[in-house]
Amino acid sequence: MTANVVGGMFGLFFTDAKSVTNFAQTSQCNVKRFNKFFHLMLDKGIYLAPSAYEAGFISTAHTDADIECTIELANNCFKEL
Repeated sequence: MTANVVGGMFGLFFTDAKSVTNFAQTSQCNVKRFNKFFHLMLDKGIYLAPSAYEAGFISTAHTDADIECTIELANNCFKEL
């Protein structure tokens, strides 16, 4: 997996590539794996963008505790993939 981050915006890409910077690379990512991750997170109460082609956003409404909890739950979900 690789992630792109700009400010409070992020994208998750399930790929062996070190970076994803264009549509051709995005099209080669494992969308089924993203969907599995999305649903595992959703089952744990974390609502991510539902498409592998959408960006996620962090805002000032998210506390440090929210972010730490999300990271911990994501680590658990990665183990289930």
